[in-house]
Amino acid sequence: MTTSTPISRSAFWLVTVAALGYFVDIYDLVLFNVVKKESLEHIAQFSGATFDITSTGIFLFNCQMAGMLIGGILWGIWGDKRGRVAVLFGSILLYSLANIVNAFVFDIDAYAIIRFIAGVGLAGELGAGITLISESLSRHNRGYGTMIVVTFGALGAVLAAWTGAKGAGIAQWLYDVSGLSLRNWQIVYLLGGFFGLLLLALRIGALESGMFKSLHQKEVRKGDFLAIFSKPDMRRKYLYCILIGLPVWFMIGVPVALSQEVFAPALDIVNVKNGQAVMYAYLGLSIGDLVSGLLSQLLRSRKKVVGIYLLLSLLLLVFFSSGYCRGITAEQYYILTFCIGFAGGYWAIFVSIAAEQFGTNIRSTVANTVPNFVRGAVLPITMLFTSLGTFFGSLQGAWWTGLLCLLLAAWAIYRSEETFAKDLDYLETLS
Repeated sequence: MTTSTPISRSAFWLVTVAALGYFVDIYDLVLFNVVKKESLEHIAQFSGATFDITSTGIFLFNCQMAGMLIGGILWGIWGDKRGRVAVLFGSILLYSLANIVNAFVFDIDAYAIIRFIAGVGLAGELGAGITLISESLSRHNRGYGTMIVVTFGALGAVLAAWTGAKGAGIAQWLYDVSGLSLRNWQIVYLLGGFFGLLLLALRIGALESGMFKSLHQKEVRKGDFLAIFSKPDMRRKYLYCILIGLPVWFMIGVPVALSQEVFAPALDIVNVKNGQAVMYAYLGLSIGDLVSGLLSQLLRSRKKVVGIYLLLSLLLLVFFSSGYCRGITAEQYYILTFCIGFAGGYWAIFVSIAAEQFGTNIRSTVANTVPNFVRGAVLPITMLFTSLGTFFGSLQGAWWTGLLCLLLAAWAIYRSEETFAKDLDYLETLS
């Protein structure tokens, strides 16, 4: 039996700053949904403009997601060509500055542009961090590293929900101290930006991975996104990686994100708030990632753990969509969203699988694009849910949409290569 080697001080520091980075990344990823309604109401009041808050909020969220899809490709290529640490620095600087500017935007067009820019910045954090850890830690320890990063990072959503509720108090304190008058939503954006800049200062000591340094000295094609699709085996591997992550964002994007507007009324549950549902779901996601990472190390397998979590997701989907939870209290519903989040807690394993499937010269490109394509898939997933819900009702629409995502993920993980303890020091031959 192979034993784990001790983690060096530099590797420990790398995991720490990557975890803090993903914490801020998740905070910024969900904060728009936390302050969306309040910020748009304030902008309408300030500018005198008339617009539908619901449809405008969807448009702005789509702008952020479009930024993430494009940013995933750009940062991934940059990471393979110029280095993983460069992506960490660049991405966090971009989304931090975007959020600070966002606090002082009072025009919908400008809001859309800033959310797009923030989305581009947010796209680089996770993939670069996981790539660095996968290449810097030993093959037996890297699972612990990614587990820590994603487990701690998911708690950023909890902080976003908390600041969204407490921002008014912070704004009042700031007014008492400085005389500067800001709204709750502005404080939330400013905190996200300042957290990021503080983290950027901490990252000065982050070290580049040895594998990339070795790659950088070789004359080899690297960071070629289109080359992924040049060979059937690479196309299949890439598709499998994306499909494996679909159930996570179905669970977050449909049952959790639409709790207040859709599912609480459909289940005759009162006083449910989206902010609370998201907070409990991400708490579950954080604990689920911790458990899945430990299980992966114990079972010495990525595939078996994903299979267990997909089965748990299926059981929860049956319970949720069948109406068994009809008439429960809001507190009980939040426990259910916690369980839904826990079942999606194989995100760390999913990102590790993506990073471990491909060679060093294209690893950053894959690790950055795959999670962002999965995040972007929430748009067709919600469109499918909406279409099915129109014919069958919201609960049955959720069932069929969720079942499709789970079946695709199960097929993909079955066909994927087991990558636990795989040697990652190799190159892909790109035609």
